[in-house]
Amino acid sequence: MSISPVAFYLFGGLAIAFALMVVLKKNPVSSAFSLVMVFFAFAGIYAILNAHLIAALQILVYAGAIMVLFVFVIMLLNADEPSFDMRRAHPAIRLISAVACFALLGFFVWAHKRSGAGGAPLGVFTKEAVVASGGNSKVISQLMFSKYILPFELTSILLLAAIVGAVAIAKRKLSDSK
Repeated sequence: MSISPVAFYLFGGLAIAFALMVVLKKNPVSSAFSLVMVFFAFAGIYAILNAHLIAALQILVYAGAIMVLFVFVIMLLNADEPSFDMRRAHPAIRLISAVACFALLGFFVWAHKRSGAGGAPLGVFTKEAVVASGGNSKVISQLMFSKYILPFELTSILLLAAIVGAVAIAKRKLSDSK
């Protein structure tokens, strides 16, 4: 496989430039849209590496669904104004939050070690073996929903917790203003 260095450096440079804009922009909505451009640059890199499925998933899942969720949460929380201040919380709430975070981190580390996420041994998924198994999509989905089901489900729980937390913070802010 031969890739064009010009295309790689172009997409890589765009990814780095927009990633810097994500960090340096003061407006959170502008940062979110810069992150969309980073995702598109990554999709371009995947496309020139002949990973067209991953490039399409990058655009559909990350640049589409996840960024809509990010922008929705940013606008829901009205991130231009300071909202939740953990320093005002009761010390017991801070302690419970810290313990819960460390417990969740420990659970994620345990799940990662248990899943054997070191990847497949080299040579198991050769081009011929993947074609014989039914193609890339079929092999990825079989692995994701069998061997890697626990990390997959933990990721969905993490996203759900983030959404519930954002709504709880937004509802608290609305009740404080009334």
